Amino acid sequence: MKKKNMIKSIATFAAVSAGVLFAGSQSASASTVKHTVVSGDTLNKLSAQYGVSVQDLAQANKIQDINKIYVGEVFTISDDGQISVSDQSAVAAAPAQAATTQVSAPVQQAAPVAQAPVQQSAPAASSVSGSDAAAKDWIAGRESGGNYGAQNGQYVGKYQLSASYLNGDYSAANQERVADNYVTSRYGSWSGAQSFWQSHGWY
Repeated sequence: MKKKNMIKSIATFAAVSAGVLFAGSQSASASTVKHTVVSGDTLNKLSAQYGVSVQDLAQANKIQDINKIYVGEVFTISDDGQISVSDQSAVAAAPAQAATTQVSAPVQQAAPVAQAPVQQSAPAASSVSGSDAAAKDWIAGRESGGNYGAQNGQYVGKYQLSASYLNGDYSAANQERVADNYVTSRYGSWSGAQSFWQSHGWY
Protein backbone atom coordinates (compact mmCIF):
# COMPACT_ATOMS: atom_id res chain seq x y z
CA MET A 1 0.00 0.00 0.00
CA LYS A 2 2.77 2.44 0.89
CA LYS A 3 4.67 1.52 -2.26
CA LYS A 4 1.59 2.20 -4.43
CA ASN A 5 1.07 5.58 -2.77
CA MET A 6 4.71 6.45 -3.35
CA ILE A 7 4.48 5.56 -7.06
CA LYS A 8 1.26 7.52 -7.34
CA SER A 9 2.86 10.57 -5.69
CA ILE A 10 5.90 10.40 -7.98
CA ALA A 11 3.64 10.22 -11.05
CA THR A 12 1.60 13.18 -9.84
CA PHE A 13 4.75 15.23 -9.18
CA ALA A 14 6.10 14.41 -12.64
CA ALA A 15 2.82 15.44 -14.28
CA VAL A 16 2.70 18.72 -12.37
CA SER A 17 6.35 19.44 -13.18
CA ALA A 18 5.76 18.75 -16.85
CA GLY A 19 2.76 21.09 -16.80
CA VAL A 20 4.83 23.82 -15.18
CA LEU A 21 7.58 23.40 -17.75
CA PHE A 22 5.06 23.41 -20.57
CA ALA A 23 3.33 26.51 -19.20
CA GLY A 24 6.73 28.24 -18.86
CA SER A 25 7.58 27.56 -22.47
CA GLN A 26 4.27 29.05 -23.57
CA SER A 27 4.74 32.25 -21.60
CA ALA A 28 8.31 32.57 -22.82
CA SER A 29 7.08 32.55 -26.41
CA ALA A 30 5.16 35.81 -25.89
CA SER A 31 7.83 38.52 -25.79
CA THR A 32 8.33 42.17 -26.64
CA VAL A 33 11.35 44.28 -27.47
CA LYS A 34 11.82 47.97 -26.76
CA HIS A 35 13.97 50.03 -29.10
CA THR A 36 15.02 53.57 -28.20
CA VAL A 37 15.72 55.66 -31.30
CA VAL A 38 19.32 56.84 -31.59
CA SER A 39 21.14 58.97 -34.13
CA GLY A 40 21.31 57.13 -37.45
CA ASP A 41 18.08 55.15 -37.00
CA THR A 42 15.43 55.17 -39.72
CA LEU A 43 12.09 53.42 -40.10
CA ASN A 44 13.70 51.28 -42.82
CA LYS A 45 16.46 50.24 -40.43
CA LEU A 46 14.00 49.33 -37.66
CA SER A 47 11.91 47.40 -40.18
CA ALA A 48 14.88 45.27 -41.23
CA GLN A 49 16.14 44.81 -37.65
CA TYR A 50 12.85 43.65 -36.15
CA GLY A 51 11.13 42.06 -39.15
CA VAL A 52 8.16 44.42 -39.25
CA SER A 53 6.98 46.57 -42.15
CA VAL A 54 7.81 50.24 -42.50
CA GLN A 55 4.09 50.88 -42.93
CA ASP A 56 3.28 49.23 -39.57
CA LEU A 57 6.01 51.25 -37.82
CA ALA A 58 4.78 54.49 -39.38
CA GLN A 59 1.15 53.69 -38.52
CA ALA A 60 2.07 53.15 -34.85
CA ASN A 61 4.03 56.41 -34.74
CA LYS A 62 1.00 58.65 -34.15
CA ILE A 63 2.53 60.94 -31.53
CA GLN A 64 4.04 63.19 -34.20
CA ASP A 65 4.27 63.04 -38.00
CA ILE A 66 4.06 59.29 -38.70
CA ASN A 67 6.97 59.47 -41.14
CA LYS A 68 9.33 61.17 -38.68
CA ILE A 69 11.12 59.61 -35.74
CA TYR A 70 13.01 61.34 -32.97
CA VAL A 71 16.10 60.59 -30.90
CA GLY A 72 14.81 59.18 -27.60
CA GLU A 73 11.53 57.87 -29.01
CA VAL A 74 10.77 54.31 -27.82
CA PHE A 75 9.20 51.68 -30.09
CA THR A 76 7.73 48.63 -28.33
CA ILE A 77 7.43 45.71 -30.74
CA SER A 78 5.82 42.41 -29.70
CA ASP A 79 6.31 39.11 -31.48
CA ASP A 80 2.61 39.04 -32.39
CA GLY A 81 3.15 42.13 -34.56
CA GLN A 82 1.78 44.74 -32.14
CA ILE A 83 3.75 48.02 -32.16
CA SER A 84 3.42 51.02 -29.88
CA VAL A 85 5.40 54.24 -29.48
CA SER A 86 6.15 55.93 -26.17
CA ASP A 87 5.26 59.47 -25.13
CA GLN A 88 7.49 62.25 -26.45
CA SER A 89 7.61 64.36 -23.27
CA ALA A 90 11.30 63.63 -22.71
CA VAL A 91 12.11 64.74 -26.24
CA ALA A 92 9.97 67.87 -26.02
CA ALA A 93 11.81 68.91 -22.86
CA ALA A 94 15.21 68.91 -24.61
CA PRO A 95 16.93 72.31 -24.91
CA ALA A 96 16.92 72.11 -28.72
CA GLN A 97 14.46 70.66 -31.19
CA ALA A 98 14.89 66.95 -31.86
CA ALA A 99 15.78 66.72 -35.53
CA THR A 100 13.34 64.64 -37.54
CA THR A 101 13.78 62.24 -40.38
CA GLN A 102 11.79 60.98 -43.31
CA VAL A 103 11.55 57.21 -43.74
CA SER A 104 14.88 56.83 -45.51
CA ALA A 105 16.87 59.66 -43.90
CA PRO A 106 18.97 59.21 -40.74
CA VAL A 107 17.94 60.85 -37.47
CA GLN A 108 20.12 63.82 -36.53
CA GLN A 109 21.13 64.87 -33.04
CA ALA A 110 18.89 67.49 -31.46
CA ALA A 111 21.77 69.83 -30.61
CA PRO A 112 23.01 72.25 -33.29
CA VAL A 113 25.89 70.73 -35.21
CA ALA A 114 27.48 73.79 -36.80
CA GLN A 115 27.68 77.54 -36.62
CA ALA A 116 26.16 79.72 -39.35
CA PRO A 117 27.84 83.02 -40.21
CA VAL A 118 25.78 85.63 -38.38
CA GLN A 119 26.02 89.23 -39.48
CA GLN A 120 25.63 91.64 -36.57
CA SER A 121 25.26 94.79 -38.67
CA ALA A 122 21.87 95.64 -37.14
CA PRO A 123 20.54 95.10 -33.62
CA ALA A 124 18.05 92.29 -33.11
CA ALA A 125 14.54 93.54 -32.52
CA SER A 126 11.09 92.00 -32.35
CA SER A 127 7.66 93.56 -32.59
CA VAL A 128 6.01 91.07 -30.21
CA SER A 129 5.43 91.53 -26.48
CA GLY A 130 3.70 89.97 -23.49
CA SER A 131 2.64 86.34 -23.79
CA ASP A 132 3.72 86.23 -27.45
CA ALA A 133 7.22 87.37 -26.48
CA ALA A 134 7.34 84.65 -23.82
CA ALA A 135 6.16 82.06 -26.36
CA LYS A 136 8.79 83.26 -28.83
CA ASP A 137 11.56 82.91 -26.24
CA TRP A 138 10.25 79.44 -25.31
CA ILE A 139 10.43 78.27 -28.93
CA ALA A 140 13.90 79.77 -29.42
CA GLY A 141 15.08 77.90 -26.33
CA ARG A 142 13.79 74.57 -27.70
CA GLU A 143 15.03 75.18 -31.24
CA SER A 144 18.57 76.46 -30.66
CA GLY A 145 19.09 77.33 -27.02
CA GLY A 146 18.66 80.96 -28.13
CA ASN A 147 21.74 80.85 -30.39
CA TYR A 148 21.65 82.98 -33.57
CA GLY A 149 24.62 81.02 -34.90
CA ALA A 150 23.07 77.55 -34.58
CA GLN A 151 22.79 75.44 -37.72
CA ASN A 152 21.30 71.97 -38.17
CA GLY A 153 21.35 70.87 -41.80
CA GLN A 154 19.25 73.37 -43.78
CA TYR A 155 17.86 74.96 -40.60
CA VAL A 156 19.65 78.09 -39.43
CA GLY A 157 19.76 80.40 -36.45
CA LYS A 158 17.90 81.11 -33.26
CA TYR A 159 14.52 79.95 -34.61
CA GLN A 160 15.91 77.18 -36.87
CA LEU A 161 14.38 78.66 -40.01
CA SER A 162 14.99 77.11 -43.40
CA ALA A 163 17.99 78.81 -45.01
CA SER A 164 15.83 79.55 -48.05
CA TYR A 165 13.61 81.79 -45.90
CA LEU A 166 16.59 83.89 -44.84
CA ASN A 167 17.87 84.41 -48.43
CA GLY A 168 21.51 84.34 -47.34
CA ASP A 169 21.08 87.04 -44.69
CA TYR A 170 21.77 85.34 -41.35
CA SER A 171 21.94 88.52 -39.33
CA ALA A 172 20.12 88.57 -36.01
CA ALA A 173 17.83 91.36 -37.23
CA ASN A 174 16.81 89.41 -40.33
CA GLN A 175 16.25 86.22 -38.30
CA GLU A 176 13.92 88.13 -35.98
CA ARG A 177 12.01 89.75 -38.86
CA VAL A 178 11.65 86.55 -40.89
CA ALA A 179 10.66 84.50 -37.82
CA ASP A 180 7.92 87.02 -36.90
CA ASN A 181 6.58 87.03 -40.48
CA TYR A 182 6.68 83.22 -40.73
CA VAL A 183 4.85 82.67 -37.45
CA THR A 184 2.24 85.36 -38.13
CA SER A 185 1.42 83.96 -41.57
CA ARG A 186 1.31 80.32 -40.42
CA TYR A 187 -0.02 80.39 -36.84
CA GLY A 188 -1.36 83.90 -36.32
CA SER A 189 0.80 84.47 -33.25
CA TRP A 190 3.79 83.10 -31.33
CA SER A 191 1.38 81.73 -28.73
CA GLY A 192 -0.31 79.75 -31.49
CA ALA A 193 3.08 78.51 -32.70
CA GLN A 194 3.98 77.42 -29.17
CA SER A 195 0.75 75.43 -28.82
CA PHE A 196 1.48 73.69 -32.13
CA TRP A 197 5.10 72.97 -31.06
CA GLN A 198 3.94 71.46 -27.78
CA SER A 199 1.60 69.11 -29.69
CA HIS A 200 3.96 68.19 -32.52
CA GLY A 201 7.54 68.81 -31.35
CA TRP A 202 8.17 71.35 -34.13
CA TYR A 203 6.57 74.45 -35.62
